[in-house]
Amino acid sequence: MKKTFRIAVLASTNGTDLQAIINEIEAKKMPGVELAVVASNKKNCYALKRAKEQGFDTVFVNPKGKSREEFDQELAAVLDEKQVDLIVLVGYMRILSDEFVQHFKWKIINVHPALLPKFGGPGYFGANVHEAVLESGDKKTGMTIHFVTEKCDEGPIIHQAETEIEPGDTPDHLNAKVQSLEMKWYPEVIRWIQHGKVVIDEE
Repeated sequence: MKKTFRIAVLASTNGTDLQAIINEIEAKKMPGVELAVVASNKKNCYALKRAKEQGFDTVFVNPKGKSREEFDQELAAVLDEKQVDLIVLVGYMRILSDEFVQHFKWKIINVHPALLPKFGGPGYFGANVHEAVLESGDKKTGMTIHFVTEKCDEGPIIHQAETEIEPGDTPDHLNAKVQSLEMKWYPEVIRWIQHGKVVIDEE
């Protein structure tokens, strides 16, 4: 019997991209993919509520009084117990420790709401990214799905998708456009990885 491909989602916010993944699993468009757990550092984030209401396992890891390393050790123990094959970051508002990234090497992916390497790195998250894109005068923006490494937003890029920036666009407009790309492509990239179509060149 073919082994299921177990994914974990780490989220701190609404989990809109998580819902896109759940929708495709429920629609049987991701055969063999199992959402093993949704974990968060925010007890009341909507992503946890969303997953719980739809019957998926959820875990809140309390960051209070813990160093980044201590928190990540606790989180890693949960993910090891769940035997996950891939960790998917969805609006996860913590920088992962080097030890965590090394423990799950090439098993963590993130989506960033810009065309990396532009508008990436510390400080570039949420509305900050879209504001910076508009200020730059660029004609296009988009989203980047990449592997997570020790350097923030610098891991190997798996896929990028673009959208036009039109006159009068606001950060909210860009957010909506980019999020629609994320919701389309995140499940697809998970399928690519599940089927071994993404190869890391470590040369």
